[in-house]
Amino acid sequence: MLTYDLSQAKGPLYLYIYKCIKRDIVDGKLKLHDKMPSKRAFAGNLGVSTITVENAYEQLVGEGYLYTIPKKGYYISDISEMRNGNVPAVKSLHIEKNRFARENYYDFSSNRTASEDFPFSIWAKLVRETMSQKERELLESTPCEGVRQLREAIAHHLSSFRGMAVDPDQIIIGAGTEYLYSLLIKLLGTQKLYCIENPGYKKLMKIYESSHADCIFVGMDQDGIVINELKQSGADIVHISPTHHFPTGITMPIARRAELLAWANEKEGRYIIEDDYDSEFRLKGKPIPPLQSIDCGEKVIYMNTFSKSLTSTIRISYMVLPRHLANLFFEKLSFYSNTVSSFEQYTLAAFISRGYFEKHINRMRLRYGRKRAKVLESIRICFGEEKCKVIENDSGLHFLLEFRTRLPDMVLKERLLEQGIHIETITEYYMDGKKRNKHRFILNYSSIDMDGLDQALLTMKKVIEESR
Repeated sequence: MLTYDLSQAKGPLYLYIYKCIKRDIVDGKLKLHDKMPSKRAFAGNLGVSTITVENAYEQLVGEGYLYTIPKKGYYISDISEMRNGNVPAVKSLHIEKNRFARENYYDFSSNRTASEDFPFSIWAKLVRETMSQKERELLESTPCEGVRQLREAIAHHLSSFRGMAVDPDQIIIGAGTEYLYSLLIKLLGTQKLYCIENPGYKKLMKIYESSHADCIFVGMDQDGIVINELKQSGADIVHISPTHHFPTGITMPIARRAELLAWANEKEGRYIIEDDYDSEFRLKGKPIPPLQSIDCGEKVIYMNTFSKSLTSTIRISYMVLPRHLANLFFEKLSFYSNTVSSFEQYTLAAFISRGYFEKHINRMRLRYGRKRAKVLESIRICFGEEKCKVIENDSGLHFLLEFRTRLPDMVLKERLLEQGIHIETITEYYMDGKKRNKHRFILNYSSIDMDGLDQALLTMKKVIEESR
C-alpha cells in the first residue's frame, strides 16, 4: 500500500498527495499500467477523507498521469515521452521592442507627471468612496460612449474653462487618443484622405497607416498649417493642434483659424480634428479659445486627454463630435464596448464635479510656471543669448532650444546621448524624410530633475563647444 508522510504537507492535503504520486510516477517508482489503491483504502491508510484522495486522483487523470477503467479503478499512464525529455522546453523570447531605456540618462524628452504632482490623497479618497457608494453601478455594463456622470462633468468643465457649449451625448470616452483616432477612422471611413501637420506627431501617421487610411502631410509657417498647401493636397480631414502645436509650440492666430474653418466649409465631408492636448497650461493670460467654440458649421471634432493635466498613466481621453457625427457614431459604432474601466470613470467624474480638478489645474499652473522660470534662468546663465536661443510662447509643457552649432542635429543628439543626456530634435518630427538641420531641440520640463539640471546643461554646453 502506498503511504506518504502528510506532516510535510503545506497547503491542501489533496495537492500534496497529488505531488507525491506524480513524483513517484515520473521517477519510475510506479510502473506503467500499475493499479492504484482504491480511493477508500488509500484514504484509510493515509488517515484522510475519501474526497481528498479523489481530488488528487482526478487532478492526475486530468494531467494524463493516470487513466481510469470503469468499475475497476485508476491505473498508471504511459509517460515515457516525458521521461525521455521530449517535453517542449520553455524558450526565452528575444524581441526587439525599440524602446529607449531612460534609467541611466538625464531625460529632457519625458512628459510624464512627477510623483509629487499627482493628487494621491484626494484620488485615493474618491476611489474608496466610489467603491463603497456605487457597488451596483460598478458592476453594470458601461455604455459605449462612457459613463454619463463623467460626460456631464467634462461638458461642464468645457463650458466653464473652454467656453464650449457641449451636450454630454456628444462626448465619447476612450482609453487614450490613439484609440479614439482609430474610432474616428471607422466613423469617417478609410476612403477619406487624412492630413497631418509637418512637422507633427508621427504616431498619428502610424495610426492612419495601420488602419489602412491614406495619410498625407502639409507644411507649416509661423502661424500654423499652410492653407494653400492644404487646399492643393486634396485632403478631406486635417488634424491640427492650434493652441500649442507639437513640436514647434506655435499658437495659431484667429485669422488662420478662420481660414481653416472656411476651407472645411467649402466642401461636404471635410472635417478638422482639433487636438487640445495641453491647453490647460497657458501660463500667462487666459487660455486661447478652441476652434470648436467658433465652429458654426459642425466641422470641428474636438479631442483632449487627461494625460497632461493628471498623468499619462490614467488612460482617459475624450472627443466631442458634432451632433450629426454623434448620431452617426451611435448608429454605426455603438456595438463597441467602452475601453475605460467604470471604476476610473466614476472616480474621475467625482474629481471634476467636486472642483478638485480645477484646483489641481490652478496649482499645477503655478507650479509649472515657477519651474519653467527656473529652467529658463538656468539656461540663460549657462549658455547666454549668443550660444542658445529659447523659442517659447508661455504655453504648454515644452519649449524649444536653438543651439548655435554647425553639427548635424542627429549627430549632436547622439553625442549628447553618449554623455548621458537624452533630448529630441525637431527634425525627428518631419514626415517627408528630408534631411534637415534646424538645430532646434525639444525640452519637456514637467518631470525633469531640477537638482541635476545645471550639471546637465553644462554637459550639453561642453559637447556643443567641443563640436566647434
